Amino acid sequence: MTLKDAPLIMLDGRQTTFAEFAGKTVLVVNVASRCGLSPQYEALEELQKKYGPKGFTVLGMPSNQFMQELGSSEAIGEYCSTTWGVTFPMTEKVKVNGRGRHELYKELVKSKDAAGLAGPVLWNFEKFLVLPTGEIKRFRPTTKPDAEEIVAAIEGALAK
Repeated sequence: MTLKDAPLIMLDGRQTTFAEFAGKTVLVVNVASRCGLSPQYEALEELQKKYGPKGFTVLGMPSNQFMQELGSSEAIGEYCSTTWGVTFPMTEKVKVNGRGRHELYKELVKSKDAAGLAGPVLWNFEKFLVLPTGEIKRFRPTTKPDAEEIVAAIEGALAK
């Protein structure tokens, strides 16, 4: 399976595939509402507002694998919009590791981070920047969305 073929069920129940984002630079993030890193939602939304009109989007993929996500899609959507003003697209809850790992994450976790390490998602808010070329840049959870290396990668992809 390729990235574009990965099925997605959006938070509102709409079914699509990752091909919906073809030609865009996409920052895929496994999010969780009750995580200490949840304030990253604010920076993710700032990136969406700043670069969205230029061919970029954040794709939030809630996961409860670290036991920090709300129970229903409705609760997740309400929390994200009212607490953080999230406007970027989000999927229903997915598994990012182990059995039942989402098809998209089966591909994403093959990517190496700056230290040259691939493998399982370590925690909530791990970031994968998928470039229109199909290249993937991986950033670990504690790397903030507005970190220089992420912004530079986004701007570099959008300049092409």
